[in-house]
Amino acid sequence: MKCIILAAGYATRLYPITENFPKPLLDVGGKPILDWLIDDISASDSVDEYIVVSNHKFAPQFNKWASENRHNITVIDDGTTTNENRLGAVRDIVLACDSLSSPEDCMVIAGDNVLDFSLTQFIDYFNKKDASVVMRYYEPDSAKLKKSGVIELDDCDRVIDMAEKPSDPKSHWCCPPFYIYKASDIARISDAIKNGCNVDAPGSFVEWLCKHANVYALEMPGRRYDVGTVESYTKIKNEYKGILK
Repeated sequence: MKCIILAAGYATRLYPITENFPKPLLDVGGKPILDWLIDDISASDSVDEYIVVSNHKFAPQFNKWASENRHNITVIDDGTTTNENRLGAVRDIVLACDSLSSPEDCMVIAGDNVLDFSLTQFIDYFNKKDASVVMRYYEPDSAKLKKSGVIELDDCDRVIDMAEKPSDPKSHWCCPPFYIYKASDIARISDAIKNGCNVDAPGSFVEWLCKHANVYALEMPGRRYDVGTVESYTKIKNEYKGILK
């Protein structure tokens, strides 16, 4: 399995901290956010390569970090230079997939989340279902639902629909940026784009895929802490001992 890490954003809400430094490499608890994610995933022995998709501005910093890392990491520069000309998460996934010699099962994650649970549980769920899978968590706040990817499920936890930032959410299940795709499903991502799949949000591919293949949703077994603002980053740094495991 490959792990595609989406790290091509510009994190403008974190300026000035991230004006000249990539958010996924910010230090939390003595090491970069990305190291927490990769070290955890590697415990599953399921991933043989991590593909980090960066923008052109931060690619040199990611390359330096990767060269000093003990894991097998490939950095791909998507060529963008500003938040305004970014490719979008789905096209960045395509770039990563194009680097593979043949389709493989792929975990796709955002590289800027701190978790208090292990993603190895997600890999176990994928192996059990033998189908593409996503995560879900219950969100009671309607205002937050309208800013998120919202999924609908059947009684077997199969995703029957998904909408990004819906004006009228159909459920309280949010889909965070953690996905594992079967090789046969990830191979269809270019076709999805040709058939109208939105490219900005990573969950847009799930919205298309769930209408063409089985996709199941694991209830998130803990919490994720989105490093979205200077305030949230400061809070996570101050409380990391009680968050990270």
